[in-house]
Amino acid sequence: MSPFQLLDSLLNLVAPAFFIALVLALATRFLMRRRAGAPGFWTQTGINFLAGTAVMVAGLVLYGHDGMMWTYGALVIVCGTGQWLLAGGARR
Repeated sequence: MSPFQLLDSLLNLVAPAFFIALVLALATRFLMRRRAGAPGFWTQTGINFLAGTAVMVAGLVLYGHDGMMWTYGALVIVCGTGQWLLAGGARR
């Protein structure tokens, strides 16, 4: 595998995690009021991206290849719950 193919594979592995993290942070910014003590936009995006990347890597290790629907479902659940906690949903 060439370095460019490896880079392409790695970017395709983490792309769903980045997209979900970015969309969730943007949606929270426009749909919820900002709570005192809530992290900023890029912090929320970064935390969700790291959690999503961990889920994608766990799915790769568990199933042997990426792109399984169970992994994408777990990605949405983990990132959605994390964003809810980051936005202060548990303090309501």
